[in-house]
Amino acid sequence: LDPRNNMRKGGESQYPGLNQSRPLSTARVESSIPKDDFTPAHQAENSQKERWVYPSEQMFFNAMQRKGWNPKEDDMSSVVALHNAVNEQTWNEVLRWERDLHPECPQPRLVRFYGRPKDFSPRARIFSLLGYKLPFDRHDWTVDRCGKQVRYVIDFYHGKPPADGRPVSFFIEVRPALDDAEGLMDRVKMLARPIVGTYANGYFH
Repeated sequence: LDPRNNMRKGGESQYPGLNQSRPLSTARVESSIPKDDFTPAHQAENSQKERWVYPSEQMFFNAMQRKGWNPKEDDMSSVVALHNAVNEQTWNEVLRWERDLHPECPQPRLVRFYGRPKDFSPRARIFSLLGYKLPFDRHDWTVDRCGKQVRYVIDFYHGKPPADGRPVSFFIEVRPALDDAEGLMDRVKMLARPIVGTYANGYFH
């Protein structure tokens, strides 16, 4: 794995996976998330693009197999669409912090993202002791704020199961990491703002 983003060196293959029963799409969708200078292997074929490009169905299928899951070909279209939508919502939450507290930088960019599904954040652990479920995934996103790199911690939770047949819901918690005094002050400032609901929380349905 590449230690810079905890992803497979060389990127995921676009070739069919083990015992795959039918072809999957190798088309990739460009995101709305601006990319910085760092180009990991899975973005190499799109290195000239200014935005991150999401994995194809085939790449996602191969990644799930590699991680020990048992992916189903018929699910890949929905899985990839959901993955992309959740990432778009996550970036919108990052932008909310950046635009509210750091308007001096009009165009923050995502430098890298790092999956840490088993490294629960202190906040998640504290809330689990109070009876809440642990997140099913965690990411650390490094953002370039016009020359300064800052880290955001993102916890992903399953939402309540819909009773009316609507799509599965997710609860996304985004906040700056406590890497320095500025990260702490940003959290304090956002807490002090008279906004509706819990600060820095995003819902995706």
